[in-house]
Amino acid sequence: MRNLIPFFTRIPLRGDFEKAREELWALPLIAVLTSLLPMLILYLDIPLANVLSLLALYFIIGLLHLDGLADWADGIMVKGSRERKIKAMKDVNTGIAGVFAVVSVMMIQAYSLSLVPWWAFFLGELNSKLSMLLAISTRKPLGEGLGKFFMDGVKRRDVLIGLGIYALFLAILAYYSPPSLLGILGLVPGLYALHLSIENFGGLNGDCIGAIAEITRAGTFLVLALVFSHS
Repeated sequence: MRNLIPFFTRIPLRGDFEKAREELWALPLIAVLTSLLPMLILYLDIPLANVLSLLALYFIIGLLHLDGLADWADGIMVKGSRERKIKAMKDVNTGIAGVFAVVSVMMIQAYSLSLVPWWAFFLGELNSKLSMLLAISTRKPLGEGLGKFFMDGVKRRDVLIGLGIYALFLAILAYYSPPSLLGILGLVPGLYALHLSIENFGGLNGDCIGAIAEITRAGTFLVLALVFSHS
């Protein structure tokens, strides 16, 4: 797990590039690190806790996934051939589709967090990290890059162990609060984004994986907001 941390967070640790892809099974465990500070902020219920918890999250994980979401949305929304979509996704300039996607995801997260228990942040990050593992496990790389590097190294064992860790955490949360079990539905938007990526681009790169992670977390927060606002 230690070697994964520098690649999926901004925590200043040094990791081995080759060993990192041997630890992909630990991606759900990364959610513990990335959600600790945001959960503390929500637990203390300070003013604007929903906004500050999000800022804390992006301070820890960086903005790479949000940047990927913007690029991904630009590519998805372009009409035309697969090559044209890929070109739009790789364009260094962010289009209106990318801006809209980022703003939408941020607004969904911020408003949803004002309606959920403090520990819901962990479930959002847990789903987000699992969705990344599932995306990597498709082994459908788009070009070269970090995405292909991890896809080339992922094994079925990594996915099974990751799913086991996910199930354990989900069972603990469900025991503590049974409605939280519905948070698993937050994976659906991310899996749909995965489907769209393969359908539109023919594979996945780092931008696609980042977009899947962001969409999954936002979807999870939204599902939990709907559940707990009516419970």
